[in-house]
Amino acid sequence: MTAAAAALADEVGLGSLTMGLLAERLGVRTPSLYKHVSGVEDLNRRIAELAMGEAAEAVGVAVQGYAGRDALAAAARSFRAFVVEHPGRYAATLGQEPSGPDDPLASAAGRLLDAFTAVLRGYEIAEPDVDHALRTLRSLFHGFATLQAGGGFQWSADIDESLEWLIAFADRGLRAA
Repeated sequence: MTAAAAALADEVGLGSLTMGLLAERLGVRTPSLYKHVSGVEDLNRRIAELAMGEAAEAVGVAVQGYAGRDALAAAARSFRAFVVEHPGRYAATLGQEPSGPDDPLASAAGRLLDAFTAVLRGYEIAEPDVDHALRTLRSLFHGFATLQAGGGFQWSADIDESLEWLIAFADRGLRAA
């Protein structure tokens, strides 16, 4: 059910996902969904757990075997691809807070953070600055990907070239840190 809801969120947007629409997609009556989830908030949280795990897997696989700029580029491209291909499920991850260390959302978020941290190992980032560097990368990657997914790049410049510019910019900044 969660995978179907995530796919539907990608199609219609997370804000348009309803229990009724999901029930229709699954070919069941809406009340039967409540045997599995307590409501839309619970469903959105489950989508967030799924999406965070998928994003962590995509970025983690992409950066394996790479270091420095190559790892940075692999992370940026894979994260962007995930968000653009799955805008509804990615939207579910925003604003979700893990309930504790055993929460599956915390585990998935930790794996994504580990993948981004692996990228930083290719740079000489001082330990006290790692959190700042991680926030910078997340801001850059999230901002670019969500703007593209939302149709925010209406200029004539090629979007792929813009992403490569962002990667080069981030690489220069990380090397200078």
